[in-house]
Amino acid sequence: MKKFLFVLLVGLIAISLVACGNAEKPNEDKKKETASVPEELTGPVEIEFWHAMTGGLEETLKTMTDEFNQSQDNITVKLVSQGSYDDLSKKLMASAKAENAPVMAQAYEDWMTQYIENDLITDLTPYMEHKQHGWSKNELNDIVSVFREANTWEDKMYGVPFNKSTEVLYYNTDMLTEKNLEIPATWEGYQAAAKALTTNKDGKQVVGLGFENSIGLSFPTYVRQAGGKTIDGTVDEVTFNTPEAKTALEFLNGMIAEGTARLAGEDGYMSSPFGRGDVAMYVGSSAGISFVGAEAEGKINWSVAPLPKGKAAATAFQGTNLAIFNSATDEEKLAAWEYMKFLTSTEQTVFWAKSTGYVPVRTSALETDEWKKYVEENPAYGVAASQFDAGYYDPHIKGKSGINEALNKEIQSVLLQEKSIEDGLKDLQKSAQDAVDKAN
Repeated sequence: MKKFLFVLLVGLIAISLVACGNAEKPNEDKKKETASVPEELTGPVEIEFWHAMTGGLEETLKTMTDEFNQSQDNITVKLVSQGSYDDLSKKLMASAKAENAPVMAQAYEDWMTQYIENDLITDLTPYMEHKQHGWSKNELNDIVSVFREANTWEDKMYGVPFNKSTEVLYYNTDMLTEKNLEIPATWEGYQAAAKALTTNKDGKQVVGLGFENSIGLSFPTYVRQAGGKTIDGTVDEVTFNTPEAKTALEFLNGMIAEGTARLAGEDGYMSSPFGRGDVAMYVGSSAGISFVGAEAEGKINWSVAPLPKGKAAATAFQGTNLAIFNSATDEEKLAAWEYMKFLTSTEQTVFWAKSTGYVPVRTSALETDEWKKYVEENPAYGVAASQFDAGYYDPHIKGKSGINEALNKEIQSVLLQEKSIEDGLKDLQKSAQDAVDKAN
């Protein structure tokens, strides 16, 4: 009897295991099916693209989207503005949790890290490699390398670059000419020019160099230029309290402490005091060229140069990417991919860059006659792209928003002379690491 019961029990366990195994197969098959790329669309597909473009940027995006829609038989893209980036981020997360996400959206890398962690966005690698709908190897490699790397998590690309910019040096050409100064290309040149350009003549005070109030977000660039790094993505650790970070902060704080550099302060953005002639040079986003032009018109003559370098050349490229959400159907995903390919084509990325001030996302764009002619006529717009070789991205890490908050708070505290450099870096290290630990 005992032997019979034992055999029966073993048999039931075996049946149970087979049943469990069979029960899992539909899920696995479904996952594989979800990841498949259709050969073609079987009928009309309408997709929503959530974005945060406003004003002229939104008009340019609409022009491009209308052209795409008119070229398609079965795909219609509906643009849905969500206001600011902050609004877009909140609405995307809320819609994803409610399983009502759009088909595609703009997204920063730190948002995407969170989406990937929660299985919310689609690995685009199968689309890129698809025989019919994908990119050739040359087309993939044509995407600027720093943008490819920024969109890659564990050898999988989850996004394609869209609106990208970097920091450049704006300078008052007349002031540099008057002082017989060359455009600074090094930290030492920065310091010397800032000092020489700081004047107080006939009651008119001019400060040599200006930084945005958000300089904390740029601090990792100066650490890189000093030969260091601020994030170790392999172990989810930040590295702000280092000799290189101290060198970078001493460099920035030294000029502000001696009065040869300043923050935007109550002006909000440095383009205003620069346009008035209150600041001779300033570091700002290349996406702000049109704003500088508006502020400076009829007041000063100005131009743009690459960021001066320290021990090394380094500049961060900011901006969003395009991502597809997993809640979309296979045909919606394919439609979104076709739209992504259109937006990032050589022709369209040149049009986007010329119309908005963002940089082209393909290296081939820089070699087109259209872009070369445009840059020849508008040299300021070619400077950002000239820094591609110095471009970098920080490793993907959770808690990036908390890191940015800590950067803004602690670096500004030092530059406003509220904290010592040592205390500022110590507090930055703790706050930033706490943000990472909390996110993990």
